[in-house]
Amino acid sequence: MRYRLLGRTGLRVSELFFGAMTFHDRENADAVREYRAMIDTYADAGGNVIDTASAYGDSESILGELLDGRRDRFVLATKYSISRDRSDPNAAGNHRKNLTLSLERSLRQLRTDHIDLYWVHFWDRHTPIEETMRALDDAVRAGKILYVGISDAPAWVVSRANTLAEWHGWTPFAGLQVPYNLLQRDVERELLPMAEALGLSVAAWAPLARGVLSGKFLDPGGAGPRTDPATLTPRDHAVARAVRKAAADLGVPAAQVALAWLRTRSSAVHPLVGASSVAQLTENLGSVDVALPAETAEQLAAAAEFDLGFPGAFLAECETNPWVAGESWARLTGR
Repeated sequence: MRYRLLGRTGLRVSELFFGAMTFHDRENADAVREYRAMIDTYADAGGNVIDTASAYGDSESILGELLDGRRDRFVLATKYSISRDRSDPNAAGNHRKNLTLSLERSLRQLRTDHIDLYWVHFWDRHTPIEETMRALDDAVRAGKILYVGISDAPAWVVSRANTLAEWHGWTPFAGLQVPYNLLQRDVERELLPMAEALGLSVAAWAPLARGVLSGKFLDPGGAGPRTDPATLTPRDHAVARAVRKAAADLGVPAAQVALAWLRTRSSAVHPLVGASSVAQLTENLGSVDVALPAETAEQLAAAAEFDLGFPGAFLAECETNPWVAGESWARLTGR
């Protein structure tokens, strides 16, 4: 496992993040043993980022127990925003009250005095971004949070938040968490270019499209993915077949090809892998050793037909049009 810096910080994070959303059954001793074995497997491979959330049932409390005695070995990440109590209007959102109460609960459940990476779980349009950024900065200054990130938000919100942080001397977002895979490439329009420009690390959740890109739905009689095969489109099937063909050509599992493709898109991207077993996690971790030939990566991208849309596609056309950009534009370097 190789390491990169988290955003524009000095924190070293592994190229694959591990998602503990599946850690939910604390009453089942066999399940807990499997969770522990998965953490061991991830750590043995060199992984050091474990991601959870306040909304993931017992995940935080299970992690708190399993990381006892080795918590500092990991970059421990959790999130807040999603409701703690559906009957309480202030138990959800990104305002200071919910941040404070959610953070204190996460600290207790994770059995730690600080969170390494604290994510805003989703953009709350009812809370001023100034309030969220100031409240996060206060928690950083108090030593309860080390770094902050944001998940599931528009590019303009993240850009404005980090601009405000720069102006006021607050802690900026170092990471962005988004859904990203061969079948869902929306982030390539605005979010991924923004992250690269601002120096944000990108945690890509659902990197296998909830199992579709592993090709399991193509196996007759197989357990199948979490996604109902009946809901899959012709495009889904075509892309999954393209991934399987590439995997057969390379002699590796389809899941490893899908994960490796993400890493070809940007050095900022960290696939956020989850698993239901040690065997599944081991297979996913093996993707770090898969180097996709450029031609294969291009073929996969072509199979996953994607319309960049306006303004990206329009501006790309302008850059190659001498009437717009002049004849020397194409010869510019460092772009």
